[in-house]
Amino acid sequence: MRIIFMGTPSFAVPTLEALVADGHEVAAAYSQPPRPGGRRGRELVRSPVHVRAEELGIKVLTPVSLRTSEAQEVFAAHAPDVAVVAAYGLILPRAVLDAPRLGCLNVHGSLLPRWRGAAPVQRAILAGDAETGVGVMQMEAGLDTGPVRLEERLPIDMKNAGQVTEELAQIGAALMARVLRDPDAFPPVPQPANGITYADKIRKEEARLDFTADAGQVVRQVLAFAPMPGAFFEHAGERVKVLAAEAVDGEGTPGTVLDDALTIACGRGAIRPVRVQRAGRGAMTVAELLRGFAIPIGTLL
Repeated sequence: MRIIFMGTPSFAVPTLEALVADGHEVAAAYSQPPRPGGRRGRELVRSPVHVRAEELGIKVLTPVSLRTSEAQEVFAAHAPDVAVVAAYGLILPRAVLDAPRLGCLNVHGSLLPRWRGAAPVQRAILAGDAETGVGVMQMEAGLDTGPVRLEERLPIDMKNAGQVTEELAQIGAALMARVLRDPDAFPPVPQPANGITYADKIRKEEARLDFTADAGQVVRQVLAFAPMPGAFFEHAGERVKVLAAEAVDGEGTPGTVLDDALTIACGRGAIRPVRVQRAGRGAMTVAELLRGFAIPIGTLL
């Protein structure tokens, strides 16, 4: 098929690679424009899809909007059979949705209709869901409301958001490849009317660890925000990210350091951080942290 690919983060890259591997003609890749980043935060950094598409010799377009008639004409001029979308980051207006012969197919990282929206993996982990999944959805004008052609489930276990996202990216790429090989074999099935939830964007303040919650929920908070943006606490004017932690026995005023292993009391039970990170440093063990950054027993974080 002749395809327009639309995606931005690393989650989308396996799907782009699968299209190329299957011999489809990717006429263009759409991605979010380069953003300030780099070590000083001043360099314009291309998205993972932008970088990979250029490596594959695919033309990349980075419009700030698809709502203008000019942008829509450019899109339609590629004469795509289908548009494949994976975490693109822009709303597709009706003119774009209708331009491809077979419409637009989206790789979405949840079991729809649960967790429609921007942060399905993080919300599933925070909610304590036992499983999540990924599906290929026929896009409509609504927010992730379209019928699903194919999906696969994935147990969450104790994986963090980064690990779950990586697995879903690979599964989603394989599902999209299957659908494109024979679209008629996977007719769109309307989503159930019940069980709809929305995965709002993650707010920065949500990553601050809430030690008043029970230990299991605090661990889920750690998992949901690892590796980025990283759940954190503050001590001595410095932010410390907790990248991995376990729930343990312990009691005390929530946020109190209970021992020299940095066990921290929660609303019920306690957590023991396993991997942490100081600002401007790499990930380290708790023992490595405490050797250069004292957090005495009894400290209230």
